[in-house]
Amino acid sequence: MTPAMADDTQKPETADYVLTHTMLRIKDPARSLPFYTEVLGMRLVTRLDFDEARFSLYFLQAGGHADRADGSLAQTFSRAGLLELTHNWGSEGDDTAMHSGNEAPKGYGHICIAVPDIAAACARFDRLGVPFRKRLGEGGMKEIAFIEDPDGYWIEIVQPDLMDALLAGHHTKT
Repeated sequence: MTPAMADDTQKPETADYVLTHTMLRIKDPARSLPFYTEVLGMRLVTRLDFDEARFSLYFLQAGGHADRADGSLAQTFSRAGLLELTHNWGSEGDDTAMHSGNEAPKGYGHICIAVPDIAAACARFDRLGVPFRKRLGEGGMKEIAFIEDPDGYWIEIVQPDLMDALLAGHHTKT
């Protein structure tokens, strides 16, 4: 595999475009919010409840949280790197599984969380009873792991300083 070169030819009219969030649909915020906040260390930035339409949005942020919220929706919808969990009220009792995108028909794949010590993070996930889709040492890319959230979505776990060594055997740099 050859990595694509970075394209620095951005058009002026799109210079201020920002990817603000990725959305995952969840069944039960009582299960999902503790997973993302307590297991993965994210912080709830904004919660929006839409009573008439019967759904809630939960915006979470990972990392150092240097970009603190001022409480405005404009600020929420202009931040980089948020995960939006969407809960349709009443879905808690629905026994139909959410489609992770990793079974047929395939589509969506996963989100990725970077950790400073992947072995320590995976040991912690084990202690917390988090299900693994792929453990360290398994498969062709032995330095990454995949865990599963309460709705079956896959989360890739990486240690950034291991990625050069990991990818060296899998592609040619150009």
